[in-house]
Amino acid sequence: METWRIVATALLAAAGLPLVLVVMAKVRDHVNSSARVAIAGAITFTALVVVAVLTLTVLPGALTWILVAVVAAAVGVMVLAS
Repeated sequence: METWRIVATALLAAAGLPLVLVVMAKVRDHVNSSARVAIAGAITFTALVVVAVLTLTVLPGALTWILVAVVAAAVGVMVLAS
């Protein structure tokens, strides 16, 4: 496995885990239902795991780094907006 894939996946995980928490907080603010908060967190975490596995295995380099940048930007915007 190439080193750049491991670095990209680590950066994706570092940006993605706060994204899961922010999404759960946003859902809690809008819906105020524990079940929906848990479902939103599970869906976001599952999507993050799938993207991380694809990053480690098959995605091309340019697409991998674009995904990392998009997730990092999304976290930045969501944290600043809240």
